[in-house]
Amino acid sequence: MQSSMRMRAAVAGALLGLLTAFAGPGGSASADPSDTTVGDVTGFTADGASYRLAAGQAEARVSFVTADTFRIELAPDGRFTDPTGTDIVLPQGPPPATRWRDLGDRYELGTSAVTLRVTKSPLRFSAVRADGTPLWTESQGLTWNQDRTTQTLARGADEQFYGAGMQNGRGNTTHRDKTVEVGVDYNWNDGGHPNSVPFYLSSAGYGVYRNTYAPNTYAFTEPVTTTAKERRFDAYYFAGTGRDALKDVIGQYTRLTGKPFLPPVYGLEIGDADCYLHNANRGERRTLDALKVADGYVENDMPNGWMLVNDGYGCGYEDLAEASTGLGERGMKLGLWTEDGLDKLADQVKAGQRVAKLDVAWVGAGYKFALDGCKDAHAGIEANSDARGFTWAPESWSGAQRCGVQWSGDQSGTWEYIRWQIPTYAGASMSGLAYTTGDVDGIFGGSAKTYTRDLQWKTFLPVTMTMDGWAANDKQPFRYGEPYTSINRASLKLHEALLPYIYSHAHQATKTGVGLARPLALEYPDDPKASTDAAKYEFLSGEDFLVAPVYQDAVERDGIYLPKGTWIDYWSGRTYEGPVTVDDYSAPLDTLPLFVRAGATVPMWPGDIRSYTDRAPGDPIAWDVYPKGTSSFELYEDDGVTREHRGGRYATQRAEVRAPNGGPGEVSVRIGASKGTYTGKPTARPYAFTVHTGDAPGAVRLDGSRLPALTSRAAFDAAAQGWWYDRDERGGVVRVKTAALPTNRAFELRLTETSAVGGAVPGASATLAVPAGQELGAGTPSTVAVDVTAGTRDATDVRVTLAAPAGWQVTPAAPIGRIPAGTTRRVDVAVTPAADAKPGEATLTASARHRAAGTDRTATQRFAVGVMPPPPTADAWASDLVWLRSTNGWGPPERDRSNGESGAADGRTLTLAGKTYEKGIGGHADSDIEVYLGGRCTAFTADVGIDDEINGYGDVAFSVEADGKVLWTSPRLTGASATLPVDVDVTGARHLRLRITDTNGSKSGDHGDWAAARFTCA
Repeated sequence: MQSSMRMRAAVAGALLGLLTAFAGPGGSASADPSDTTVGDVTGFTADGASYRLAAGQAEARVSFVTADTFRIELAPDGRFTDPTGTDIVLPQGPPPATRWRDLGDRYELGTSAVTLRVTKSPLRFSAVRADGTPLWTESQGLTWNQDRTTQTLARGADEQFYGAGMQNGRGNTTHRDKTVEVGVDYNWNDGGHPNSVPFYLSSAGYGVYRNTYAPNTYAFTEPVTTTAKERRFDAYYFAGTGRDALKDVIGQYTRLTGKPFLPPVYGLEIGDADCYLHNANRGERRTLDALKVADGYVENDMPNGWMLVNDGYGCGYEDLAEASTGLGERGMKLGLWTEDGLDKLADQVKAGQRVAKLDVAWVGAGYKFALDGCKDAHAGIEANSDARGFTWAPESWSGAQRCGVQWSGDQSGTWEYIRWQIPTYAGASMSGLAYTTGDVDGIFGGSAKTYTRDLQWKTFLPVTMTMDGWAANDKQPFRYGEPYTSINRASLKLHEALLPYIYSHAHQATKTGVGLARPLALEYPDDPKASTDAAKYEFLSGEDFLVAPVYQDAVERDGIYLPKGTWIDYWSGRTYEGPVTVDDYSAPLDTLPLFVRAGATVPMWPGDIRSYTDRAPGDPIAWDVYPKGTSSFELYEDDGVTREHRGGRYATQRAEVRAPNGGPGEVSVRIGASKGTYTGKPTARPYAFTVHTGDAPGAVRLDGSRLPALTSRAAFDAAAQGWWYDRDERGGVVRVKTAALPTNRAFELRLTETSAVGGAVPGASATLAVPAGQELGAGTPSTVAVDVTAGTRDATDVRVTLAAPAGWQVTPAAPIGRIPAGTTRRVDVAVTPAADAKPGEATLTASARHRAAGTDRTATQRFAVGVMPPPPTADAWASDLVWLRSTNGWGPPERDRSNGESGAADGRTLTLAGKTYEKGIGGHADSDIEVYLGGRCTAFTADVGIDDEINGYGDVAFSVEADGKVLWTSPRLTGASATLPVDVDVTGARHLRLRITDTNGSKSGDHGDWAAARFTCA
């Protein structure tokens, strides 16, 4: 594996050659750039669904592909060419019936769905639906020069634009007023555009695909200009219909260029990649050492579906068949990423390879080369096994959605990395890329916290992997110890449990082209905020989950926009009525801000499983139901690994839920017969249901027969079938289990005298909030404040307690007789952390059992408190104190040495302007160190500058902050600047942060030192 800089160097020559080829016949990139605009129509001919229009020497051709898809080509010299040939556009069957008429000043060409208006003088195009609704209009005729061809469109007053493939840091909100580049650039960071696609779509209900291998530039300004770097014009247009016009356009585009492939089920589990044989970063290892890493997943009870066990940059591989067998014994598949080429792929697949990671030699300069690599590797796996082709690539082009995962390349794990990746993958779905992702916490850098936060939200993407071997620490999810291992395990187990939901969406993508990760604008096109920055740092996972990742070192998340409808907090069961923006959402490290759409019916695998291989035919299916109105979900199942599904060997099973739109009433869940067959399909299986009602039902009936009501979780677990209402779980849920039922028969579950999600009296339950910033001392008695707010009804007999880590002591607060509706009461709960509690963040859960609207209820809230180390009682070196926060731009910050390289403890003696220091901190912008002073210190002193190890490079600024206030900031310092002394009054400061920030946009060489950093304390 190479850094993006090294990769750019590897392909620079090929890119330059390709750009020259794109300049067109008789020209080059340095040719006269003056534009020619197409002139008046001088000739017209019709031939079935194809029409030709002459305009002097230039000629245009219009071809109708389907009733709602057509193609426009322009050849400036009258000779049509198509460099893509049959690479991208698939056969579309017979053309539709068309009609045309001459209206004097224009021609009208059309189908039953769309009409293309062709103005004669000069030649200009515009498209309308059959009912006359405008789609798009050229404000100027097509223009060209030797280097490019441009279409110019009038922009609608409220028109929004999406697409262009994977646009790092962008895409899930509108491109309006932005210029978007479409082409291979190997910039895998924020602002880059790997896996570009020359396709965009408009909120006006149309889409455009430029049929080319040339780079494109789309300026969504007024007017809109879309340019391809070639002297020809070739574009397909799609006219969407209905409220889901954008989805319809994506479906038409992927009908033309190929629907997304259906991955094997192990491909939807997390993958692990590393270089084993002759690994320069980890010392001498052999390929079979991958099995030791695989053992780590098994021993830590963590899902993992596949492992890449080699790299083409000198690692090589050996013993593939033995490695494949060993991985199989651990529930994993063998993958390779290699430069060997197709001549060895057959033998590798026969040895067990099932995943192909396509790197530089496979994607080359991108475009056709990358697309061919994707298709050939996919086909090579299938030609030599019964498996499904499964590839990954960092650069691709239109059509790659049908053969692989688009991966965003080599990045460094930071909070910024999380931030800009959130809009990237949901945005890519707007171009028919159903499987896009990035490495968990990047390939370089990273930390325990950023890894945990990044993994949390990526479990709601369909695919992801962890890339090891290039950072200071190994990148498996069990490497950081507790609490991170347990939190990462929970994230992976949740993803594993949701695989029926994710796999069903993968099947849907083969029909619709729409992937799992979606922008809000796709599902809520009429919401004016869905296309704006209000929704930029969140996305939908399918229609039912709204994910709002934490992308800062924080325990709260602000600015979560929930669109119209009822949304349920996945963890607490609290309901929200959208549209609403949620601020101060409590998100301790183990909590991903996650909401479920009311009406969701989510299929899951119950139980605590590590791999899909742990499932046996006849194991239960669980349905997580949030009843509201009429809703449904279709579960898709097949054997998960072979290609038999393409011949029709699969099954679908439909769940239909009927419930009140709100408030009291009956809830019915009908599970239809499983239709179809596949190898391993069970003839019968049990079912489990979690129905989020907020009120206990009077009875639960299965096909009319009453199921036994059970009185405790233990009784429920022991019973063969029955139901139990758990008031303490997520606002109150009804748990139901059945004995094995035939899969070829439908059945109905009916809950009487209950309610839609949210309860019979919506909003009656109390809610909890916990003031942020509460701090406790290890082994020291204290209190934690909890705010209880009664809902639309009085809360009575309120009893508040806390669930705390093992070893902590909690005394429940005294009961409160009544909290009037709509009012808040602060409750102090006595807490003593364990004497050996580690400094830092600890997660607690507050619960308030109470009665409201005649029903027993429980409100819960997860939150974080800070466990503080003892404050200094005498003068102290900053490098000797506990660091509550320690982020760094390159590797970890170092104690009493320079930053050095990316590894831990690999720095040198701290040296500024030739002077050496025994004590201090070596950082790299952007760096942030936080210590706890507890108000005991009065001064901070240090010498700061860029360490001599950089030899004059670097460009940074230093700052000292206390309790949210900036106390001191340095001027800009470079590697040539003199050492700067620091002397800051920190009297009364409780939390102090030492920060180093980049000042020139390039973090290369930003090795900043806090030399002799010392606190004066009493």
